Amino acid sequence: MAKVFIYPATSLILSDLVARFGHEPLGSALSIREHVQTPGFDSPPIQMTSEDPQKGLKWAAVEVPSGIRGRMALYSPLVEEAEAAIIIDEPDLAFGCMGCARTNELLVFMLREKEMPKLELRYPASKEEGVTFVAKIKQFLRELEVKK
Repeated sequence: MAKVFIYPATSLILSDLVARFGHEPLGSALSIREHVQTPGFDSPPIQMTSEDPQKGLKWAAVEVPSGIRGRMALYSPLVEEAEAAIIIDEPDLAFGCMGCARTNELLVFMLREKEMPKLELRYPASKEEGVTFVAKIKQFLRELEVKK
């Protein structure tokens, strides 16, 4: 079983596909859930600990907008933990909206730079492309099983 980072990290479809093939999807839904359900949170609705800004500063300079640092505080530990990645270029908003263009650029850069198996696909525009899209993801996930 590999830990597979999914991009867009909010895509429930990708998360489900990765889980169906026996791998652990790394995306924002589980990360945020763990983050906000941690006992001892004393700052709702902000839901940040004093360590979160430090995690974000590891990947983004002080001059970078706080939203990027905040998002990187969630995503960078997942990227570091990832053993593989699936990156979807130009996804439809309904497929998983990520919200912040600069965070997205930094996140995709980090994923591309990391030495690990990666599958990068363009979001399908037709039913035929959709079938091929799912087949390529399926093949990639099966090949990960063999490599482990």
